[in-house]
Amino acid sequence: MKVTVIGAGAWGTALANLLCRNQHAVTLWAHEPAQVNEMSAARLNDVFLPGVPLDSQMNFECDLYRALADCQYAVIAVPSKFFRAVTSRVSGFDKIAVSVTKGIEYDSGLTMSGVLEKTMPKATVAALSGPTLALEVARNIPAAIVAAHPDSRIASDIQLLFNQPTFRVYTSSDVLGVELGGALKNVLAIAAGIADGLGFGDNAKAAMITRALAEMRRFGIACGARAETFGGLSGLGDLTVTCFSRLSRNRAFGERVGRGEKVDAIIGSMVSVAEGYPTARSAYQLARKLNVETPIIDEVYAMLYDGKEIHESLRDLMSRALKQED
Repeated sequence: MKVTVIGAGAWGTALANLLCRNQHAVTLWAHEPAQVNEMSAARLNDVFLPGVPLDSQMNFECDLYRALADCQYAVIAVPSKFFRAVTSRVSGFDKIAVSVTKGIEYDSGLTMSGVLEKTMPKATVAALSGPTLALEVARNIPAAIVAAHPDSRIASDIQLLFNQPTFRVYTSSDVLGVELGGALKNVLAIAAGIADGLGFGDNAKAAMITRALAEMRRFGIACGARAETFGGLSGLGDLTVTCFSRLSRNRAFGERVGRGEKVDAIIGSMVSVAEGYPTARSAYQLARKLNVETPIIDEVYAMLYDGKEIHESLRDLMSRALKQED
């Protein structure tokens, strides 16, 4: 298969390498010509995936139209902030477009596949999401993920495209649930990181993750997703790895907040902004529209965007009215 990966960050690069190992003809697109030239010459992407050699058969391109010419699959891996702008440039693409970006657009409240349906209306739109840290995938450490599309045949085609001995791919027809799990867990991982920064223990993190899962499920059902999706790889699985891993940018972002660093300073020091930061704002707004209770997301939003003091947020979270577990 001829596959183009749009976005040469850590995740896009890791997937491009994986697809090369599956003997596909892969082109990796990056916005900056300098990055394309460097990757092509050095066979490395040291900015986003240091120390990982790029497959010798991988092609590189900075012209989006040339990158997509004659390809059968477009794998969209650009940050959510730029997702609409980049994909709108290729609105005539009419093959299979697979979103691997985890986010919720602020203005529309759409997940990334929802954005693709607007910007690439001729394409067949699917999603790929799960507990897959880019560096581990790039190093061939075993992982599992979910390919989602309402048509089981298309989901199975995507499954076969990516599946390999160290990268097991499952399928789902619940595209919205798969994407919401991937997006919301980034916000909740910031909360887990804040707990780490405050020096809290395992009891606190276990409680937070359990209640975060209930919050994700409640939010997803309100959006029209299936409850059971959030107990799978794209829900519980992705939430767990992102809240615990030292490789998680969202958890690390939260840890720095918990240690007292200013949000603007943290953002300014990052190569790319943790997706949980913009998603906190989007999820908070969407929860208000849906009238769904999201106490952890609400407090993360308040700390990141309203400057609410961390211990005040903790007190407000822990002193809410007592209730039955859901």
